[in-house]
Amino acid sequence: MRLAIAKLLEGEFDVIGTAENGQRAVELVLVLSPDVVVLDVCMPILNGIEAATELRKSGSAPKVVFLTVNEDPDFVDAALSTGAFGYVLKCSAGEDLIPAIHQAVEGKRFVSPSLST
Repeated sequence: MRLAIAKLLEGEFDVIGTAENGQRAVELVLVLSPDVVVLDVCMPILNGIEAATELRKSGSAPKVVFLTVNEDPDFVDAALSTGAFGYVLKCSAGEDLIPAIHQAVEGKRFVSPSLST
């Protein structure tokens, strides 16, 4: 899935790294300093919400966009409460992820339209 998402984004953005788990994502963000980071809510070691919280605590400032299969409103709320700018469902990543990243860069929030928050 990571490689498919990276390929989807490469035509529009510079993809500077991918990570197999939340802890590695935090490590890479601290080294690479991306403008935006896409995190899965359900990742091993640190889940995406924990990783976003760690990034915020570290003072790292990338905009966070979550990519997930989870449609539970409690997860949406928990994810956005980390300061994230986006919450995109994997089933609509092809149409929602690029606009969500653009919105995040502009400091605007994006939630997949199929979700009601």
